[in-house]
Amino acid sequence: MAYLDAPCHILPVKEVFERLSESEKLYAHHMSHAAWSGSRIIMRQVSPEATGIFDFIISIYKSCNGKWQELVDKHGVSAQELAAFLEYASHFLYNMGNYWGEGDRKFGPDLSADALRKFGKATAMTQADLEASTYYPGEVKITKEEIEAVSKVLERHKIEPENTRLRKILANDKPIFEVLQASSDTQFSKQLGNVSGYGTARTQGADHAKELTKVCDSLLQAKHHTGKNNTQKEVIDHYIRSFKSGNMEFFRDAQKAWVKDKAPAVECILGFVETYRDPHGVRGEWEALVGISDLAESLKMRQFVARSDTFLRLMPWAKLGINNDKGPFEKDTFEAPDYTSLYSLAFCTSYSFEATNVPNYNDIREKCGFKNIVVANRMNANNDSSRPCHYVDESEVKRFKECTHVIRFITTAIHELLGHGSGKLLCEESPGQYNFNKEDPPINPLNDRAIETWYLPGQTWTSIFGTLATSIEECRAMLVSLYLIDNKELLSIFGHDDTTAITADDLHYYTYLQIGVEGLQGLAYYNSEQKTWGEAHKRAHWAILKHLLLNGEGVIKVGWDKSRELIVKVDRSKMLSDGKRSLGEFLRNLHIWRCTANVKPCSDYYEEVTSVTGEHEEWRQHVARHPEPRWRFIHANTFLKDGEVTIKEYNNTNEGMIQSWAERDI
Repeated sequence: MAYLDAPCHILPVKEVFERLSESEKLYAHHMSHAAWSGSRIIMRQVSPEATGIFDFIISIYKSCNGKWQELVDKHGVSAQELAAFLEYASHFLYNMGNYWGEGDRKFGPDLSADALRKFGKATAMTQADLEASTYYPGEVKITKEEIEAVSKVLERHKIEPENTRLRKILANDKPIFEVLQASSDTQFSKQLGNVSGYGTARTQGADHAKELTKVCDSLLQAKHHTGKNNTQKEVIDHYIRSFKSGNMEFFRDAQKAWVKDKAPAVECILGFVETYRDPHGVRGEWEALVGISDLAESLKMRQFVARSDTFLRLMPWAKLGINNDKGPFEKDTFEAPDYTSLYSLAFCTSYSFEATNVPNYNDIREKCGFKNIVVANRMNANNDSSRPCHYVDESEVKRFKECTHVIRFITTAIHELLGHGSGKLLCEESPGQYNFNKEDPPINPLNDRAIETWYLPGQTWTSIFGTLATSIEECRAMLVSLYLIDNKELLSIFGHDDTTAITADDLHYYTYLQIGVEGLQGLAYYNSEQKTWGEAHKRAHWAILKHLLLNGEGVIKVGWDKSRELIVKVDRSKMLSDGKRSLGEFLRNLHIWRCTANVKPCSDYYEEVTSVTGEHEEWRQHVARHPEPRWRFIHANTFLKDGEVTIKEYNNTNEGMIQSWAERDI
């Protein structure tokens, strides 16, 4: 299988955890317990069989108490079969399901049916223990048109879709669409009326009720250890109301309060946050992060935040004399966010991301602010010289490896703060009320005419751009970091100039090389038969490379003669001229289309620049034959005994991964 021999890494956190006060440790412990209590929600969202597979893996661990050799000695399992099972189980647990968290493709164990039966003898589980569910569960097929029609009904009733699943059933041969709302309350249901001739809709509570009950219990325990931090108490209260009732307005209230909790020692994110994996881009996956702040690195990030306006004035949509030289497509006031570097303690997601920028609600971001978070122990894992280095000429591999983890750190910092943090969505906030001057509207720099489109009441970025929204926004944020990577004032904030071991010019050049490498790697996530992409970020990486290949006047090229490896070549002499211009044009176009709700030209171009045909399909096939290793990260656990919290880290092995999950007791 493609995932064999992939690296496995512990995310170290014990050292920073031990610096916390006793009350902070207790708070972190209970918040971590709340985070992990949502694990089964993710598995249930991934596939019908995922929770059953999880229970099967854990039951086998418990049957031998983690002494895996007993399976060989007592149940006739061969050493090779055991190794294959442990490898599969480790990948399953990290991805929280039998689909890759990054790419969303199914994977299975490299074991025969007979071999699996040997493992089954070690556990009392039966087929009846399996559970069926996904984002769109049930036996009756639901169409894209029906999903979109139900979404409009939810919009009319002001029901946010992020914490819902949608099930179609038939009653007397008449379709009923059940909107399953995540909540611990089992007592509510509401009729929503007709769905554009497709049938009727109603809400139904108590989806994921067992898990959310545990989440709320742990949140109540954490609240006892917030000390004088009344903001954290308020956040927890709103979370509990939301998870009990299923009402996302309470979750929005939690986000409004959360952004005010500046520089906490223990940072937490909980809820149905990202919509990447929903095939229709509106329903959120459970996500929970609990981390311990790294004060020194966080200070560096905040110095970057303090100079945000300076860099926003360099954007290709900035306009002298308008909005403090930032132009009409930026917020009047850039609310400086809290920017934290932290070490993850609990990371309950299907993919351990390196950084995040939340909340995702644009109105909250503009009126209340947002936070940027870099996950330091995850980011540090990128500095691994043993990783394979495809698509780079042998003469450049050593220096590329020396620079690439620094590039990822800096571009990620820019991506989160100025990428996701920039822009003003022009909208009619309520009938007749606009967040721009309707009588003297902004001039669209793409055609030098007054804007003609904007968001209407109730519309959001994701609701009108649909499944493309997340990838386009990730692409826009990436382009911001690439557009600014030549700025030496910015690079100096991160300790790189013309005299350092890794110079500013090194970072500029190898960033272009990385554009090529990541663009080619992204092709592995394209399904040529269905002509679909499995991961939003990977699609964005390919979009940027392809745009430069088409529009960059040779600043970047990919060598390919069908008899050897693909090799990325960068022309240094064109980076500041053709490269900068091309990146700026792509960035400006996406930004203006997004700000003005101009769906058609944006969708048309993005579909074109992310298509994979002709020679590019040959590249994709080559990339698919040389897959990148699938990383796995093992997280620590905390334990409470006699009022004292202890922390345990695990071995960098498949056995360590499985043990960490078994000891979470979810």
